[in-house]
Amino acid sequence: MSTDFNPADPFAMFRQLLQSATPPGAQPFLPPMTEEEVDRKIAELKVVETWLTMNLGMLAMQIKTLEMQRAALAALRPKEK
Repeated sequence: MSTDFNPADPFAMFRQLLQSATPPGAQPFLPPMTEEEVDRKIAELKVVETWLTMNLGMLAMQIKTLEMQRAALAALRPKEK
C-alpha cells in the first residue's frame, strides 16, 4: 500500500498517521509500553481530534450557508396566484 496522498481517499490521512505512529510489525491498537509512547500517542490523537473538530465546523457552516441560500431563493421566487 502506498503512503502517497490521494485526495480521492478520505481515510488516507488516518492510514498514514497509523503507519507512521506504529512500529513495523506492531498492531495499531495495542497499548503503548512506555510513558513516552503514551505521551506521543496522546499528542497524535489530539491532532486528529483538532482536525476532525475543524472539519465538523466547516461542515456545519456549509449546511447553514446552503439553508440561507435556500431561504433566499424561496423569498425571491414569484408567488403563484
